[in-house]
Amino acid sequence: MINLIPQEEKKEMITGFYYKLVVLFLMTASVSVLVFFVAILPSYFLSATKINIINEKLETQKQELVPLPDQETLLVTKDLDNKLNMIENAENDRFIVSQKVINAIISKKMQNIRITDISYGNDPLKGRTTSIEGEAPSREVLLSFRLALEESSLFKQVDLPISNFIKGSNIRFYLNLILQ
Repeated sequence: MINLIPQEEKKEMITGFYYKLVVLFLMTASVSVLVFFVAILPSYFLSATKINIINEKLETQKQELVPLPDQETLLVTKDLDNKLNMIENAENDRFIVSQKVINAIISKKMQNIRITDISYGNDPLKGRTTSIEGEAPSREVLLSFRLALEESSLFKQVDLPISNFIKGSNIRFYLNLILQ
């Protein structure tokens, strides 16, 4: 096929095409920006109005005088504060006791005894109790661990069921301690 269009006209057509493409891109971008602003404008006005209303309410509240609480309200708040402090102190004391118990158990534990579970409870009949579960390599080690716990002044009674002594080695044991 023979090329009938001269080279200079081809170049002018190509540059004209690029100019049209740039103009089309700019028109599309400007229309997109215009649509964006039209879509955002109501939200802007709504938030600006809300801010103005909030600022007006804040100014009116700043100008109002705050009434002083009466004597009855002060007594109720003081009583409530005392009750809350008493509850917080009771919670703090409870954790200190359990921390003391755990430290006493761990200090009496032999190196080859493995403790797997320590449970702390408050039985109304027996009082505060602690249960220990674990593994001991032999009966002798388990018995010496029980004797070491009995020597502690923190425990009133140490119960080691006889069923823990059935097995001769690698004994899974369960101890029940009653606290002073």
